[in-house]
Amino acid sequence: MSAPYAWMRLRVLRTALAYERRPRWWPGRLPAPAALRRRAPWCGGCGSSPGGWRRRTGPGPGPVGGAGAVRAAFALQLLEGLTESGARALLAEAGADDPAGAVRRAAGLGTPDRAGAQVLLRSGEFDPCSVQTRPSDLLRRRHRTRAVALAAALCVVAGAVVVAAERGVQGAGDEGAGISVPALDPAALLRTAAEQWADTSRIDFTAWPVRGDRRGDDELLGRALRAWAEPSEAVRVSATPGTVDVPPAQPPQLLFAGEVDGAAVVLFHDRGVRVVRYAEPLAAGDGAALDFARTDDADVTTAAAVVVSRTGDTARFLLAPWISTATTRDLLAPGTPDRPLEVAPDGVTAPVERPAAGGGCDSWPVLRLRSSERIVENHAFLLTDLGDLAPTHLTYTPKPGGGAPARQPREATGPEALGAWARTACSLRALSGSGVRAVNNWAFAEQRLPEGGARAEWLCTRADTWRGPGRVLVQFLPPAGSPTTPAAVVADRNDTALCSRFGQHILAGTQWKAASGRWYVLAAGSRAVDRIEATGQVRGTADGPTLAVRAPRDASVRLTAGLREGGTLSAVR
Repeated sequence: MSAPYAWMRLRVLRTALAYERRPRWWPGRLPAPAALRRRAPWCGGCGSSPGGWRRRTGPGPGPVGGAGAVRAAFALQLLEGLTESGARALLAEAGADDPAGAVRRAAGLGTPDRAGAQVLLRSGEFDPCSVQTRPSDLLRRRHRTRAVALAAALCVVAGAVVVAAERGVQGAGDEGAGISVPALDPAALLRTAAEQWADTSRIDFTAWPVRGDRRGDDELLGRALRAWAEPSEAVRVSATPGTVDVPPAQPPQLLFAGEVDGAAVVLFHDRGVRVVRYAEPLAAGDGAALDFARTDDADVTTAAAVVVSRTGDTARFLLAPWISTATTRDLLAPGTPDRPLEVAPDGVTAPVERPAAGGGCDSWPVLRLRSSERIVENHAFLLTDLGDLAPTHLTYTPKPGGGAPARQPREATGPEALGAWARTACSLRALSGSGVRAVNNWAFAEQRLPEGGARAEWLCTRADTWRGPGRVLVQFLPPAGSPTTPAAVVADRNDTALCSRFGQHILAGTQWKAASGRWYVLAAGSRAVDRIEATGQVRGTADGPTLAVRAPRDASVRLTAGLREGGTLSAVR
């Protein structure tokens, strides 16, 4: 698919969705505000509709009904050949309110004969460049004032856009030629003022000023934009899961342009959706690289840094303008002090060690950043490099005491949080390169062990991705001789709401060997669990959120729990 076509498709899709978008207070019987701004052709005694792409509200052709985003998801998959994830990403970039829901509802359209639906959608009846007329009753004509020439108008506009885009991209490849598409023009790049971050309530990438000693180099910026629009075979392209790599529909924001570690690096921010990094070597050798990462809904912590360069076992970061101090520390050395981190005037850090991708897990370097008091007073937080452009925010939720209400995640900078992360940091390897936004360690239970009364802790380590789905690791932390003895992972679940604000109840179990050599089945639940039962080869019950029962090694046991407010839980696996 050519870059101009992708750009045109996104533009048309965004306009079509805006056409149907209604404010909550808008009367349900009236067309959307965008529709009222357009003139419709009038035919006495006739009702009109653009081919197929209308809401089916009465007699007439067309199997496709529902909201515009649903119809768009249906067409993007059947006609454009996009996968469900690709359709979701494109709808999100076009501004759909619920891309995942639209794709889910679109899955039921045209069933069971989706092949037949595809043939029909490609027919003249569903040609968006045609307007159909049909007899209509007078009552409907009186009550419905619709703009029905949108699709025809879009076809004219889209045709002009395609011609302009093709000429612009082709012309940009010639020496001295300009870029016709505004989104690919270096002069049109958005540039934020240096102090805007201190005078806005939106603290994210939109508040970053442009930095770097080559921010005025239009030739470099033009090469970066052209590579983004239509990368050649010499450009290595990578994207975190769920990130689209289509050209920008509007001029992006320039964050940085400068030389770092032997490469000219350019960072763009595309309208709150993604960060794009372009790097070309200063000396002849390898080709350029183009990397994409989602950053929608970033905040003061998740928009605090971006990887600007990786060389060997180190990385450099570009820090947000609101970061007042930066240090590093090793999660596997919770008792050692932070180490100072040098930051250049343009916001680029000195090289920072990266967590080892394989082999032994002897250290886990993290950034410890502190926000300016102009943003949040005395706010320090941890970020770690998991292989994506945007580093991952680490947090900690302590166990509730007594009848205290459930607590919210807090920054993982205190002794208790660092102690928990010292035993679970190496489990972060399983999340490398998966587009993780934040990882929270939730201490959901503490259990007194049999045969001695030592205490063990249960943690739910939840990773939230930028695209939405989360992954959960349940980890058991028995007493250990070393503060960095790794926890035992007893459950691993993908695409789940467990251990989030939408899944606040959890039950987990494991087998444990006492110093005497006897084996036990242990179980623990979150604060709402008031009874646990074991069935199968071993039977036992316990009132409260923990259970310990003698059991042969590898015994088959089923664990269930009752909740104070009613309902039951099964153990997560």
